[in-house]
Amino acid sequence: MDVDQIVEMLISYGINLLGALVFLLVGLKVSGMIAGAVEERMQRTEMEVLLQPFLVSLLRVSLQVLVVISVASMLGIAMTSFIVVLGAASFAVGLALQGSLANFAGGTLILLLKPFKVGDYIESAGYAGTVKEIQIFYTLLDTFDNNRVVVPNAVLSNSSTVNYSVNPIRRLDFALEVSYQDSIEKVKRTLHEVVNHQSKILEDPPHQVLLGDFSDSAVVFYLRVWCRNEDYWPLNFEMREQVKHAFDDEGITIPFPQREVHLVNQR
Repeated sequence: MDVDQIVEMLISYGINLLGALVFLLVGLKVSGMIAGAVEERMQRTEMEVLLQPFLVSLLRVSLQVLVVISVASMLGIAMTSFIVVLGAASFAVGLALQGSLANFAGGTLILLLKPFKVGDYIESAGYAGTVKEIQIFYTLLDTFDNNRVVVPNAVLSNSSTVNYSVNPIRRLDFALEVSYQDSIEKVKRTLHEVVNHQSKILEDPPHQVLLGDFSDSAVVFYLRVWCRNEDYWPLNFEMREQVKHAFDDEGITIPFPQREVHLVNQR
């Protein structure tokens, strides 16, 4: 190879290298502008704040990878082997991070669909508590006794969830057992009076006092009342105490299981 050929090759390669460098700089600049525009658009929407940085970063990195692949192609690098290696590496990383990716997918669904929010009291996958924080991979719950439970989002997104806070009112049900000797009308009247003296019970929907069942040692009445969500637990305990006092005042008996034993005298 003579000097002229070497010079010609260097010039040709230099032009390609310069063009690739310019394309790289412009491509990175444009990808940053696109990511910035998308980020501004997200900030004007109601998209979950936790998702915005991740999605913008994912878009920016994806655009930058496309720019680098294009630059490598301009320099004459064989892309088939490069793509195969990249695919194998991505597959290996995906297997290694399978659990984390499942949690991320679950967190994304929770943040987008919003089946619950911070401050809601939920029950799901054997856990119950107030939602303190929704992260990308985990959701943090505080239980009644103030224990912190860290639940993987993959578990929450694939399980049935009861959200006790989503509706403004709730129904509170009581199963009350009274003696067979007590008057049905007297029991109903007493329960109605207890309800009428309780300020936390809503008038609409109306409460119900129903004779529900006959057990072995008692007649079972069902008392159903409606209250505001925040009054549910205080009302639950207040009503039990007030019903017991009312039954005592009216002489209504709350029976306990009894068994009669007959002794046969065998001689």
